[in-house]
Amino acid sequence: MSYAALRAGRSPEEVKLIAVTKHIPMETIAQVIDIGLRNLGESYIQEAVKKIEDLNKADPVTRLSWHLIGHLQKNKVKHAVTLFDVIHSLDSIELAKEIDTHAARLGKVQSVLIQVKLAEEHTKSGVAIDLVPAFIDAIRGLSHVSVVGFMTIPPFLEDPKEVRPYFRQLNQLRESVYGMGFKNLELSMGMSNDYEVAIEEGSTLVRIGTAIFGPR
Repeated sequence: MSYAALRAGRSPEEVKLIAVTKHIPMETIAQVIDIGLRNLGESYIQEAVKKIEDLNKADPVTRLSWHLIGHLQKNKVKHAVTLFDVIHSLDSIELAKEIDTHAARLGKVQSVLIQVKLAEEHTKSGVAIDLVPAFIDAIRGLSHVSVVGFMTIPPFLEDPKEVRPYFRQLNQLRESVYGMGFKNLELSMGMSNDYEVAIEEGSTLVRIGTAIFGPR
C-alpha cells in the first residue's frame, strides 16, 4: 500500500486498510487486531452480529471501526445501523430513507458511501454515475444520513491495470461534486487483486481480504 501511494505522489497516511473478515474465524481476526488493524469489513449482517458482539466482550477497550461492504437489504437496515460505523453500499433513495429512520431512533448520524455502478453488470448494484448528482440532491435533506464518499466494484479483470479507467472515473466523479458542497470525500475502491492501481487513482479506503487472510 505504501509503495503504491508513494508512486502516485501521495502520503501513505491518506489510505486506510479495511480488513475484510468475511468467513474468517474469530481467532484469526484477533490476530490482525493485535498487529494494529482497526478497520474491519463485513458483507453479511448475520455473520457480523456475533463477531462484533464477541469482540466487544473479549476486548471492550480497543475501538474498532466496522464497515458494511456488502449489499444491504431494507429489512436488515435496523441491524446495519446498530452495528456499523460506515455503510459502503447505499444504492437507492428508499434505502437512504430507511437508514435515516433507524438512525434517528438511535440518535445517530449514519455515515454512508454511495455505491456507484460504472459497468453494465447485472450482478452488481449501484447508482448509475450520471444519476449520482440527482441522487445526492434527493437525499441531502435526510438529517441522520451523512454521505462521506463513493464506493465501486469494477469488473474483475485478470490484468489489474485494465480496471484503471473505472477507478479514474470514480475519482473524477468525486471532483465533480465539490461544487455541491462536498469536500474530502472518501473513495472506497480496490481489493486484493487491484488495490495498488486503485491507490494510484485516488482510493482512500481499500477493502482487502484474500491478500491478508489467504483464500477462503
